[in-house]
Amino acid sequence: MVLAVQASRPIRHTRCGEAHPRSISGCRAHPGLVLPWPATMDGSIPTRTYELVLLGLGLAFLGAAILPRVLRGTPVSLPMVYLGCGMLLGLPWVNAFPVDPIAEGELTEHLTEMAVIISLMSAGLKLDRPIGLKRWASTWRLLALTMPLCIAALALGGYFWLGTSLAAAVLLGAALAPTDPVLASSVQVGPPGEGNEDEARFALTSEAGLNDGLAFPFVNLAIVIAATGFAGAGLADWLLVDVLWNIAAGIGVGALIGHLVAVLVFRWVRTSPISEGFVAVALTLLAYGATELVHGYGFIGVFISAVAFRRYERDHDYHKELHDLSEQVERLLMATILILFGAAITDGLFSALTVPGMLIGLLFVLVVRPAAAMLALWGNPAPQRFKSVIAVYGIRGIGTFYYLAYGLNALDLPETEARGLWAIAGFIVVVSILFHGTTAAWVMRRLDGERSTNTPS
Repeated sequence: MVLAVQASRPIRHTRCGEAHPRSISGCRAHPGLVLPWPATMDGSIPTRTYELVLLGLGLAFLGAAILPRVLRGTPVSLPMVYLGCGMLLGLPWVNAFPVDPIAEGELTEHLTEMAVIISLMSAGLKLDRPIGLKRWASTWRLLALTMPLCIAALALGGYFWLGTSLAAAVLLGAALAPTDPVLASSVQVGPPGEGNEDEARFALTSEAGLNDGLAFPFVNLAIVIAATGFAGAGLADWLLVDVLWNIAAGIGVGALIGHLVAVLVFRWVRTSPISEGFVAVALTLLAYGATELVHGYGFIGVFISAVAFRRYERDHDYHKELHDLSEQVERLLMATILILFGAAITDGLFSALTVPGMLIGLLFVLVVRPAAAMLALWGNPAPQRFKSVIAVYGIRGIGTFYYLAYGLNALDLPETEARGLWAIAGFIVVVSILFHGTTAAWVMRRLDGERSTNTPS
């Protein structure tokens, strides 16, 4: 972050590296803004990054507490507000803090990773419907058909239309395939036990809970392609380890941890108060850490552990308390990440975005995902209106950021190609936030109205 100040002698702009007088209108970052605090003794520009970060986070947390009630039923979603605030903070004449997800790849990966696992815990806890082949039929269809079709479409578009390397194209498809569990709360089921679990909400919630982990094999496939091409040994190892073992380990360890923690908690909760906060964080971290230790997919482990925990005394009020705490933490992390994302946009994230990249993004959100989902749900007995909502509202978001950061940290791609991937992925997330955010409240309200009208009294 750089700020222009009033000074009696030329000072050096920390970003431009040029000496300049009191007005720095010649610098790209700050065209002539003069702020009230003085220069330091050595003539350098004092920064206010820490204070501005605290101010921004304070406003974000306050918004997370107040805005959901204020915005309910309006065409403005909470992610849209945070995105807009972040873009304001990143404007050249404010420039609260520079944000570069490539330069800060590890920080981006870990911050988004934490947001996703907390959201997966919340999603698993609020599902009332037990797992079953028929009961979860919509979910299995979306995972088995919609997700691979979306990955293939984006990978082909990236490779043949954008001219990226094959590894980069597969990474782009894998990063954008999952339905985001963080930003999709407006189209998901309600808290545990409330019964607000129509087919559309259930399918989108369960899909988001599982496909955030199932994208991992395809991200790892991009890494294998970059390292070995299509060598038989590399693909065989990928199939046996990255697909079969890691998925099975995620399911097995997650189910075990969820059940063991549930037994411990519900045997003690009747005789001793247990903090919901400690349990929510403990279950999340235990499931994630244990699954990763045996080289399973931690995202799958966390979601399955939440579902297993929910099965134990599933009508107990403690499940709702645990879910509410997880949801609050999820909102705080979402606010932080979207503010940083907005700041990154005005700091130049889209500088590598091309017209073909924008077209691919629009086609993916408006055509590819809906068409792939409708194909997967063909023949499903759910009413058509529910299938249409499932197809259209596959929201993209923070999970995409995580997979892109994870993949780019593992791959040695040229910086221009990496920035191109971030530009396309960021554009698709923005389109998803705006399109889905402005329409979801109205669509879901109408869906609820039709359901209540058709319900016999």
